[in-house]
Amino acid sequence: MIAFRTLSDYELTGLLQQGDQHAFAELFQRYNRLLFVHAHKLLNDKEEAKDLVQEVFTSLWDNHANLTIKANFAGFLYTSIKNKILDKISHKKVESKYLESLQDFINKGEAQTDHLLRTKQLQSLIEMEISYLPPKMRAIFELSRKLNLSHKEIAAELNISEKTVKNQINNALKILRKKLGFFTYLLFIINHYFNLCSLLILFFKGWR
Repeated sequence: MIAFRTLSDYELTGLLQQGDQHAFAELFQRYNRLLFVHAHKLLNDKEEAKDLVQEVFTSLWDNHANLTIKANFAGFLYTSIKNKILDKISHKKVESKYLESLQDFINKGEAQTDHLLRTKQLQSLIEMEISYLPPKMRAIFELSRKLNLSHKEIAAELNISEKTVKNQINNALKILRKKLGFFTYLLFIINHYFNLCSLLILFFKGWR
């Protein structure tokens, strides 16, 4: 019976290449703890260190038939665990950058969604107040603002004077300013004032 403990690393690796499980077990006993201490020192994480050592020995056994050791066996193991550690650290950096990018994307997405929602709310509010205008005033107002017809074109379309068109539009704007002023204030309290207020100012300035 072979006393594996008395064999050199070179002799054990020779047996390992032939698929000898006892030789593998002896090599594991000799270097398992040393590799773990080395990996733990660099990673500062027991579980990760344990996993990497396990991966090194699993790979060693899976590839024992094609095992090629150019220097000594200990050097081979340290190179293997070093490469595993570098891969792990590199992966962590990539993962960290990915998480930062993901969080940035989420933050921007939330801000954009919030802005679109507030804009949609304001648009709905304006449309609702327009619908409450007297029928004739509303018709003139919508021909002006939605179809972009001139006072002259509206007057011709409805067979009324340009002065009547101008007066109706001015009256509609006065009503809307009065109505929307209150709701705008509420939205100011609830949400972000500047975005909504700016939109409202542009809305009315553009119609003057």
